[in-house]
Amino acid sequence: MPNANFKHFAHLHLIVFIWGFTAVIGKLISIDALPLVWYRMAMAMVLVFIYINLMRFSWRLPIRTVLGLLGTGAIIALHWVTFFKAIKVSNVSIALACMSVGALFAAFLEPLWYKRKLVGYEVLFGLMVVFGLGIIFKVETHYWQGILLAVTSAFLVAVFSMINGLYIARFKPSIIVFYEMAGGVLLLSFYLAFTGAFTNDFWAISTADIGYLFLLASLCTAYAFIASVKLMAFISPYSVMLTTNLEPVYGIVLAFFIFGSSEQMTPMFYGGASVILLTVIANGILKNRLRLKTKTKA
Repeated sequence: MPNANFKHFAHLHLIVFIWGFTAVIGKLISIDALPLVWYRMAMAMVLVFIYINLMRFSWRLPIRTVLGLLGTGAIIALHWVTFFKAIKVSNVSIALACMSVGALFAAFLEPLWYKRKLVGYEVLFGLMVVFGLGIIFKVETHYWQGILLAVTSAFLVAVFSMINGLYIARFKPSIIVFYEMAGGVLLLSFYLAFTGAFTNDFWAISTADIGYLFLLASLCTAYAFIASVKLMAFISPYSVMLTTNLEPVYGIVLAFFIFGSSEQMTPMFYGGASVILLTVIANGILKNRLRLKTKTKA
């Protein structure tokens, strides 16, 4: 059993490392954020479609569920567009540090989602995150667009994570991923068609970009998402959440080694990022302890 547990945790860390590498790939790709996300979601959709048919999974879903998944995919598309745009206008470190606030957004959205009162410590943690963001904003003012885009992306990831929680326990991960990728492709296709962006330049992408996009769609999207959902059957949501918080750490370290001086930030930036990350981890630990106490009393 310990060996099995170690295997599952090692797999989870690999997935989180891959998620951290996503930001690095996004910076390596030369095309803009919107076409980047369109290609990523379209490729992932095709790959998952092939996987579902090879595994002979049933496609049967209620129409209402299909529409819900398509809508969730539209939110995911907006999350990725704002995230990669944040990288394009700033850098990987800024985007990942600000994305860490997603867990706190989720903590504030939970009371609305489950119709309960806001807990006092959640307000305190929220203020601490604002303080951490304030430090980053103060010392990296020239990256203000990237900071705002990354925080918006963090809010969107909290929203779609809450919605996804309704589907994960009821449907196969691959089916969820397919319809969500389809929803994102549909939304972006409508926008690109309306703005006349489907030009020859849109389709003229370099061989290197095609390779990076395929890596992004296959390893970082189709594989990582399906595998992470499956792991939830063996690892507690609390452990998954704490491990996921390492994503910005992995990403920032990778970006520094790959891109060098362009990713080197001021000491105050790392101070602000540490405040955010430690607050998110503290929130998870406290929530888990309170949940265990509630179970013990029951």
